[in-house]
Amino acid sequence: MNVGFIGAGKVGNTLGKYFEQNDIALTGYFDIDKNAAMEAADFTLSTVYTSLSELVKCSDIIFITTTDNIIQYVWEDIKELPIEGKIICHCSGALSSAVFKEVDEKGAFGYSIHPLFSCSSKTSSYKKLYDALITIEGSKEHLQEVEELFKRIGNSTRIIDSTQKIKYHAAAVFASNQPLALAGQGADILEQCGFTRDEAIKAVLFLMSHAIENIEKQGLEEALTGPVERNDIITVKKHLKALSEEEKNIYISLSRKLIKIAKIKNPEKNYIELEELLGQN
Repeated sequence: MNVGFIGAGKVGNTLGKYFEQNDIALTGYFDIDKNAAMEAADFTLSTVYTSLSELVKCSDIIFITTTDNIIQYVWEDIKELPIEGKIICHCSGALSSAVFKEVDEKGAFGYSIHPLFSCSSKTSSYKKLYDALITIEGSKEHLQEVEELFKRIGNSTRIIDSTQKIKYHAAAVFASNQPLALAGQGADILEQCGFTRDEAIKAVLFLMSHAIENIEKQGLEEALTGPVERNDIITVKKHLKALSEEEKNIYISLSRKLIKIAKIKNPEKNYIELEELLGQN
């Protein structure tokens, strides 16, 4: 099976290099930015295509690795070409395979394939892809074949329901993007306490890295520490008094979730008073 890419950005380069390194045959790249396509082809030891129709003709599996807002327009062009029997994929976390309207009528098969990891570099992110979970949804006919493309390399895979795709993506944003907001919030408050920005970021990174390490070693519930876990109402009250209105709202919202985790860890503790303080009851 020959794999071709439409879109030569970070995701296209990363997947292409990943496949090339694992002996999956590539046709090459098409991109309206010819220089980007040329760089991607050089990087992955594949071919530059100046014609969309030619890349589609030469490829059995076609990955649309453009930005989300372009995928539908690329599909509108592709579906006018002879694509019977071809596997059409995109890598959007938020969009499902439903974006490929009329794919069945065209005799092709549509999939959304999303590596659950942060792709930050065109040239080095592929090295981290080995540890990523690959989520897949789409046409039933070749689902196992698409899944095997990644399983043979060693990736864990998960078939998901297309109706849950946007909620799945929201979960990924919670885990991947929102921690940066928390880091920024923690650093901002430390700066209010007299820390320099660099000192604040360093301190926050230390705390967050140890929290993640503890989750990995002990599990989510056992990793939980702090005043909410201890049911330390006096300290929580002092925190709320010290924070600005915006900071307080964030603190309360997250603390409510912490109580749910704390209840699992400490079923014998009574968190009712703390819940009332945080407006949960």
